[in-house]
Amino acid sequence: MKLGYARVSTTDQKAVMQVQALREAGVEENRIFIDEMSGLVAAKDRPQMAKLLDYARDGDEIYVWRIDRLGRSLVDVVNTVQSITERGISLHSIMDGVDPSSSHGRLQLALFASLAQYERELITERVRSGVMAAQARGVKFGRQAPKQETIETKLKAVRQLLADGTPAAEAAEAVGWSRPTMYRYLKKFGTEVPADAVAHGRGRSQYAARKVLPARE
Repeated sequence: MKLGYARVSTTDQKAVMQVQALREAGVEENRIFIDEMSGLVAAKDRPQMAKLLDYARDGDEIYVWRIDRLGRSLVDVVNTVQSITERGISLHSIMDGVDPSSSHGRLQLALFASLAQYERELITERVRSGVMAAQARGVKFGRQAPKQETIETKLKAVRQLLADGTPAAEAAEAVGWSRPTMYRYLKKFGTEVPADAVAHGRGRSQYAARKVLPARE
């Protein structure tokens, strides 16, 4: 029986291209297992990969679009391939033309996986170098501190809401803050939270507008 496996990252749109290639290789669409998750997740932790390995039997053929769909690193790919082939299941990589059932295919597998890992390491190193160069130029990374004008505008709105008797949680939510953040800014800028702001708010119950549903027969 021909089975297929595809993986797309959470940033990809669809697995259409991989599925199409697997179908052209003779795999029925209802026998294609697709994981939608980052390639950083090891093969053994992918739910659809686990289902595929549980479903496959001796004599089956597993097709993948490209060998790097099988694992996050050289070791992960090799271990996954080994766990498949040791059970008498053949593995085929469509784009790479790799058949690990032969010694030549296993050599190709190791070469492709090694090059893929090397490429990822180069990309990581380039990104790291770019960040370091930017930091040397004074570029700041991470979450930017809010502008003073924005804080003052939100504080003005919060003070008014609290003065009107709005519960603290609702006042904070209205300006996109958490309650601890709101309290921190109020304290920093010398404003006390009214004693009745939490206990005697004017907010209405979330159930107030609900209609009574008719009884089920």
